[in-house]
Amino acid sequence: MNAFVKLSASALVLSLALAAPLVHAADNAPAAAPTATPAASPAVTPANDPAYTYKTLRLNRAAVDAVLSKPEQALILDIRRPDELTKIGGFPVYLSIQTSDVQKSLGFIPKDRLIIVVSNRAHRAGAVGDILHGLGYNVVGATGVLDYQDEGGVLTKIAPPPPRQAAAAPGAAASAAAPGATLGAQANAVAAAPSAQPAAK
Repeated sequence: MNAFVKLSASALVLSLALAAPLVHAADNAPAAAPTATPAASPAVTPANDPAYTYKTLRLNRAAVDAVLSKPEQALILDIRRPDELTKIGGFPVYLSIQTSDVQKSLGFIPKDRLIIVVSNRAHRAGAVGDILHGLGYNVVGATGVLDYQDEGGVLTKIAPPPPRQAAAAPGAAASAAAPGATLGAQANAVAAAPSAQPAAK
């Protein structure tokens, strides 16, 4: 059993490493605009995307909303980078594990939830969904937040946290907090010291 788990984990890492560049390019591609000529091929949509070749079902907005209507059973696994989350937005509640970290984070993904894997246009989500399904996770589908938004869904904008201030050294903090105190103490010490000049007669 342990050999199988090690083999599965190795296969997961290899699969993600090989597929990441191609999947990322497809996942970030804009949806094709509909053409005005009737003789042209139909516009690429999530329903007829030839680049989506994964076994994981690609969910439309209605299917996503149906799963989310039972939040106690659902889990949104968002595999996008933090800059994609803040730039585009996402679902209000989600587990954020980037594609490259999925393999080492399997222990954080519950197997008893209905998992929807999320990326921008569902391509990365489909690839990760296939791998998770093969490892026994209950993946119900993959979706793209841009597809969800194109179908009228509302995304939650996620503001990045403010940058942290660097902590100052303890001595520097005390003198920075009360610069006058140090100067005042020096002035008092000079006034209290005996004068080196003789008193005037």
